[in-house]
Amino acid sequence: MNVPILGKIVDERFLTHRLRSTSVAGTMGALVAGGLLFYRYFARHVFSGDLFAVIATMAVVKVGLMIWYRRTD
Repeated sequence: MNVPILGKIVDERFLTHRLRSTSVAGTMGALVAGGLLFYRYFARHVFSGDLFAVIATMAVVKVGLMIWYRRTD
């Protein structure tokens, strides 16, 4: 599959690689935020609600989209 506007520069492999790299980047971002949340909680005894909100948002969006794609595919 070629994208008509960009021709042979952007093909199916490029789109697949972009999808995978974005997924890995999002997962690693959630892991780093989770690690920082646990470090602050266990080492400093401070609960960071902002980091918890970021992780919860990422989880809700991920699960929501998985359910959406499963029902519509």
